Amino acid sequence: MDIYRENILDHYRNPRNNGNINNPDASEVGFNPLCGDRIKIQVKVEGGKLQDIQFKAQGCAVSIATASMLSEYAQGMSLDNLRKLSKDDILELVGISLSPTRLKCALLSLKTLQRAVKKLQKGG
Repeated sequence: MDIYRENILDHYRNPRNNGNINNPDASEVGFNPLCGDRIKIQVKVEGGKLQDIQFKAQGCAVSIATASMLSEYAQGMSLDNLRKLSKDDILELVGISLSPTRLKCALLSLKTLQRAVKKLQKGG
């Protein structure tokens, strides 16, 4: 269990893919009104696959760490597979049990990414 907590802290302190994309194919902002977490996700897609993902986030360790983990996990995935990602996939990435409040923090990046993917698949 401590290994998972250390991983969360590492991703929180040193988030991967934390930045902006010039001319992203899609951009989406997510907000959790319960705790104030906010995330902006930008993506570049080529050939129906995620080529780049960057995020900017303000929030708790769980929301920022999960966004970082998800950004690494999602690289190269097809849009269809990104839409199929679930709460269970996020829980597996995080590796620890989360309270209902913390679960909402962890799922913010997934929901935001999936809204961006949905926009892409609808053509706008």
